[in-house]
Amino acid sequence: MQIDRRAPTTSHFWFHLLLGALLAIGLGGCATSFRSDEVQSFDQAVVKATDALLRHASAAPALPAAAAAPGDRRIIVVDPTLDAASGQQTAGTQRLDRAVAAQIAAAFRQFEIVPFKAANLSRAQYLLAGSLSREDAGVRIQLALVELKGGTIAAQASTLARKDEVDMTPLAYYRDSPVLVKDDVIEGLVRTSSSAPGQRADATYLAHIATATMVNDATQLYNTGRFREALAQYRRAAATPGGDQIKVLNGIYLTTLKLGQSAEAEEAFGRVVAYGIAHNQLGVKFLFNPGTTDFWSDPRVTSAYRMWLRQIARQAADARTCMDIVGHSSKTGPEGVNDSLSLRRAQYIRQRLIADAAELSERTRAKGMGSRLNLVGSGTDDVVDALDRRVEFAIVECAR
Repeated sequence: MQIDRRAPTTSHFWFHLLLGALLAIGLGGCATSFRSDEVQSFDQAVVKATDALLRHASAAPALPAAAAAPGDRRIIVVDPTLDAASGQQTAGTQRLDRAVAAQIAAAFRQFEIVPFKAANLSRAQYLLAGSLSREDAGVRIQLALVELKGGTIAAQASTLARKDEVDMTPLAYYRDSPVLVKDDVIEGLVRTSSSAPGQRADATYLAHIATATMVNDATQLYNTGRFREALAQYRRAAATPGGDQIKVLNGIYLTTLKLGQSAEAEEAFGRVVAYGIAHNQLGVKFLFNPGTTDFWSDPRVTSAYRMWLRQIARQAADARTCMDIVGHSSKTGPEGVNDSLSLRRAQYIRQRLIADAAELSERTRAKGMGSRLNLVGSGTDDVVDALDRRVEFAIVECAR
């Protein structure tokens, strides 16, 4: 992001003076949320959200004072932003994190941004949680500043950015993931990012925050191709009290697969499936050739599908659960065609599961949702909206 380091104009001065006065009035000794529904450029939306957030937290004067001494700065540790619908880190969420950090460094020198590391949690005053979510008008930026000592929201801000300026391409870990990586911890981060000041941050999210720093380290290693180091870090995270979470289990599967450890990878995928069944949230990215029920032609993409199906059948049979197998499609094409196609794909997956575990014939049924529950909604039919072409396995009550 380009920061304008020129002296503020008169209009800028009065704008900031007015903003500071309004915030001071709104605070009345108690912080309030800031929300703007004006669609702006991405950079403008980030600056407005960041400025409102930090002014709420600091009750700073309209124009920031000179830099505080390093020892006087309040420390903020930033949890990497997520896409609210998919739980993924994307090029857009990564850009948001960089832009927020740059704006804080340029305009709020009484604060210091530090990396999302376990050691920094003990010395930081604040945790910054953020999310991006798509709306009809634009992409909503949500930022919340959490007081780590008490676990309450100190400030919250929300702005709208133009859709065409937000790149939804997932980072490598999420691109390679076979499943929707979203659980109570991720949902907790998203809820926290939109919570009003004075409320408590999500309890599950905060309880797993130390483990989350280890998971983030592992994911960064994976994204840079350092798979052996990433696997060791995922395993360390798994051994912690908060390690039983989908990002950890999925990370172990991905890294063992990359390292050619096929037996370990299948065992790890089985744990991913068991976790999803236990938490009633298992969405798998089976990719099909356009308009067909044939798996994608490229074996580099589909070579693991046979193993995925085997483990899903085995874990579902062992759990003695009943499931709805729900097909989804991207929004490309007419709604009626998408409904029919998603149903036929769900039926195909059901048939493959029954072939591995005949008892699932009485415990499963196929449904098609078309594009009505898209998580990405880009309609690009590529890696960006792969999650929109998922098949979900929803646990339901068995018929008597």
